[in-house]
Amino acid sequence: MSHTHTHTHAQLDPQARHDLAQAIVEAKIQKDLTWEQLADGTGLSVVFVTAALLGQHALPADAARTVAERLDLDEAAERLLRTIPLRGSIPDGVPTDPTLYRFHEMLQVYGTTLKALIHERFGDGIISAVNFRLDIQKVEDPEGGSRAVITLDGKYLPATPF
Repeated sequence: MSHTHTHTHAQLDPQARHDLAQAIVEAKIQKDLTWEQLADGTGLSVVFVTAALLGQHALPADAARTVAERLDLDEAAERLLRTIPLRGSIPDGVPTDPTLYRFHEMLQVYGTTLKALIHERFGDGIISAVNFRLDIQKVEDPEGGSRAVITLDGKYLPATPF
């Protein structure tokens, strides 16, 4: 018997969401679906839904149900998709995957520049990764090929002395 909760639960073990993410990727491949197709009808961005399906966010109940039905996931998996995960998707420090490593490299090269300019313009504080938006666009490069335009848009949170 299905039982609807109003409680929010947090996941303690990162392995549970990791295993579910692997099962989701397998089902996505088997059904030949795109991340965009999985996010369709959830009312959420493809970036947020993809992050949630890869174990980095909790999905609201309606979105979890929509995705679970699309992927033929059982009720336990749907319930797990609603839990707040133990976040972090690169556990071993420096990533070895070339795509992920390039982001690491970008931060190695431009991290101190970003920090210096952010503090000069905003003061002491951080850019939220929770009150946050991410967008990825593929645009044509006038010199040939394509360019990736990635927009990181986070709310600035000032440090508060106490």
